[in-house]
Amino acid sequence: MSASLKSKRDTIAAPPGLLNVRGDFPIFEQPMRGRPLVYLDSGASTQKPQVVIDAVGDYYEKHHANIHRGNYELSVEATALYEQAREKVARFLNAKESCEIIFTRGTTESINLVASSLGRLLLKPGDEIIVSTLEHHSNIVPWQLACEQYGAVLKVIPINDAGELILDEYRKLLSPRTRIVAVTHLSNALGSVIDIAHITKLAHGVGAVVLVDGAQWVAHHPTDVQSLDVDFYAFSGHKLYGPTGIGVLYGKRAWLEEMPPYQGGGDMIRQVTFAKTTYADLPNKFEAGTPHIAGAVGLGTAIDYLQKQGLDKVARHEEVLLKYLERRLHEVPGLRIIGQAKHQSGCISFVLENPYQAAYDVGLRLDVDGIAVRTGHHCCMPLMDRLGINATIRASLGVYNTSHDIDVLVESLKTLRQERSSQPAISLQMGNDFNFPEASATSPETAAEQLIDEFSFLDDWADRYQYIIDLGNKLPAFPESERIEANRVHGCQSTVYLSARKRPGTMDTLDFIAESDADIVKGLIAILQRLFAGQKASAILVFDIDGFLEKLGLDKHLALTRRNGLASMIQRIKSLAQAIESACVGCVKC
Repeated sequence: MSASLKSKRDTIAAPPGLLNVRGDFPIFEQPMRGRPLVYLDSGASTQKPQVVIDAVGDYYEKHHANIHRGNYELSVEATALYEQAREKVARFLNAKESCEIIFTRGTTESINLVASSLGRLLLKPGDEIIVSTLEHHSNIVPWQLACEQYGAVLKVIPINDAGELILDEYRKLLSPRTRIVAVTHLSNALGSVIDIAHITKLAHGVGAVVLVDGAQWVAHHPTDVQSLDVDFYAFSGHKLYGPTGIGVLYGKRAWLEEMPPYQGGGDMIRQVTFAKTTYADLPNKFEAGTPHIAGAVGLGTAIDYLQKQGLDKVARHEEVLLKYLERRLHEVPGLRIIGQAKHQSGCISFVLENPYQAAYDVGLRLDVDGIAVRTGHHCCMPLMDRLGINATIRASLGVYNTSHDIDVLVESLKTLRQERSSQPAISLQMGNDFNFPEASATSPETAAEQLIDEFSFLDDWADRYQYIIDLGNKLPAFPESERIEANRVHGCQSTVYLSARKRPGTMDTLDFIAESDADIVKGLIAILQRLFAGQKASAILVFDIDGFLEKLGLDKHLALTRRNGLASMIQRIKSLAQAIESACVGCVKC
């Protein structure tokens, strides 16, 4: 670590009484955008302590072999490490037996396993499955697939404006037709904590089976599946300071024994003939093929690490920081916290209003300051629809976070608001008669060369980001009359409209104008206008847009969702160009 960076990091310390474990995580030794990393995205994936990294490396260096079937020393060692990890998970969840712990690739696969296997066992036409409005897509889509396959019906527990389940409505949904209730323990988008014991007791009262998505919960609080009395509980290792690609499904032995296998293959069989196959005992019955052995070892080490800190202390540490985060966020002008349940943990989501700033813009701007937050719908699109918003900014906490991280976030947000307040308001109102922009160059290739030359003088992403924002601020105003569904470009995380025409008096020239509610997208629109507005359709169709974006360096800095949105805009422009080109080719005047 450089002396200058070390001097900055020395100021990052936890207040008395809180955990001070930042030094256990090597990722914080490197700068981000030239600054100490402020990582507030643990809800998406936690960083890894050195002991976990070492455990995975040690396994591959000294102990690796395939497990269960080898009768040589390495295989016996690897098998022992794998099964020891299972026992650690069982104790961590307070499962009755270690055979109730199934290793999967993560929460998503765990839920799909139950939806598939339990669905085959239980579901028939007219049966009902209950989920909640708070659910991650991983706890919605598998149940929709099961409903489609077996003729069951999906019911949804509504929430109030604070982001809490309306339990009276849940009681009304329960009936003798209810077969499965699948709910989250802790909302990944709002931080709302769900009373799982109560949910389970009511579900069992009508004979329903309960699955809990514990992906967000387990890293923050102790978990006792026997006390909760849940039938299934799922979580992912990478949200628990462990490796990616490893997850857990806890299931009561009675259900796991009755359920058919999820996948077929090696290690899940007792005997195979061409006439019939019999299956292995638990847990092997649900672990077909070679598992993620190193991942299980790393997960076991992550559990050891957390238990060494003390989960009660972890919970207290994050509770104090969450309250401090909420208090400081109230200092930011125009910031509105989304979801304020009485019981919250792990994260706070918010939006910036008056003036409005798109969540994606905020995330990019914070990244310039070395701050990592999550923006978007957080794989909770039905929840966003219920709240009447497209996306939020989410700050989620981990054991390594400190009050200093929160201070840096809030000061950056304040600066961002000051920057927005100093920008002159741009009216988007126009009449039906409006001017399309003229071509910026004689061809898309020439325009591309000019843009690449301009960007070559910008040293880093911060400068390029600001230049793109500046380009977007110069976009021509978009007429109100053109904000119609036919002009909406879907596939973008922000709201985008694009209005186009064949230029009057020409055979194949494309005019278009576009707008977005996100500043960064406005900048991307401005780049597309520089390239394509007023150009011949044939030239647009042959232009190498991918090569251009690579030369511009945008491919390295746009998240997948934003690249998808850019691709959607490009596809719309090329589709319009293709329509003009086809009409031109078929015209007798050509």
